[in-house]
Amino acid sequence: MSEHTTIPAPEIDENDAAAPSARPSTRAMRDDRSLHERIWSRALGRSERAAWMEKPSPGLSILKGLLIAVVTISIVVPMLVVVSTSFASSDQIRDAGGYVLFPTDPTLEAYRTIFKSPLVFRAIGVSAFITLVGTLLALFVTITMAYALSRPVLFGKPMLMAIIVTLFFSPGLIPMYLMVKELHLLDTIWSLILPGLFAGFNFIVMRSFFMGIPKELLESAKIDGASDFTILLRIVLPLSKAVIAVIGLFYAVGFWNSFFNALLYINDQSLWPIQMILRSYVIQGSSMTADTLGVSQAPPPQSIKMGVVVVALAPIVVVYPFLQKYFSKGVITGAIKG
Repeated sequence: MSEHTTIPAPEIDENDAAAPSARPSTRAMRDDRSLHERIWSRALGRSERAAWMEKPSPGLSILKGLLIAVVTISIVVPMLVVVSTSFASSDQIRDAGGYVLFPTDPTLEAYRTIFKSPLVFRAIGVSAFITLVGTLLALFVTITMAYALSRPVLFGKPMLMAIIVTLFFSPGLIPMYLMVKELHLLDTIWSLILPGLFAGFNFIVMRSFFMGIPKELLESAKIDGASDFTILLRIVLPLSKAVIAVIGLFYAVGFWNSFFNALLYINDQSLWPIQMILRSYVIQGSSMTADTLGVSQAPPPQSIKMGVVVVALAPIVVVYPFLQKYFSKGVITGAIKG
């Protein structure tokens, strides 16, 4: 007998041997499913792209075009009527019943009267002063506060949240009036500027933008001996031109369009901004005669009113296109970061 015993190899069933190779993998199943979906999509006429990437149907495109056309006409036609009426002659305004769509004999008489009138010209100057000085002061207050609160503060987040929450609550109409009165600001130009120097939304956007600046950049400047004011002026502000331009436009539009503060705090008509002229003579329908305007002869009141509307809209319409490119970069970045 041999010392070594041969152990027979176990018998393997052919079905069991073929089972692992016949079992599909997860990737193969996913590929088969995606192939199956593509076949059915093509059979049903559907595209493989996402829903928002689909090419719209002709009917939907026509509907969108009509909707855009209606909205555009509803905006452009009133503006065209306002501008055309301001350039129309007296006879054409009388024949058209007060509003002109296309002036046949355009004239600048309404604008000459507006800029000759002490009332309107003074109101334009007041609005320009309020907008320029108010925007600069508001940017100074917002930038300094946003930068200070974007840095680590005493007691951390609880103190920061307490400061931020208080910024979103107005003291109310009567307390604000009493405060302006106690500060002897009634019937002064500063009553139109100081109450609107700060806006909570603008502060949050500015602070979020500052917090998005890399900390390593600020810390390296700190190591080099730069003070907080130097860091703000030399590093933070040059990197924040977009958000500063947007927030500045927000403040400028707010100051230019503001009339409620003048309605509350100003009794002297010589300190009225242009928006108070619009409210009194255009919206409320007060007559704009030659005596009211302070001129010897005036064109039709309807032409004067439309001219005042154009003069009030022109500065914002002119400035806005130059700052539009900063909107997405400034507001969206400031809202996301931080």
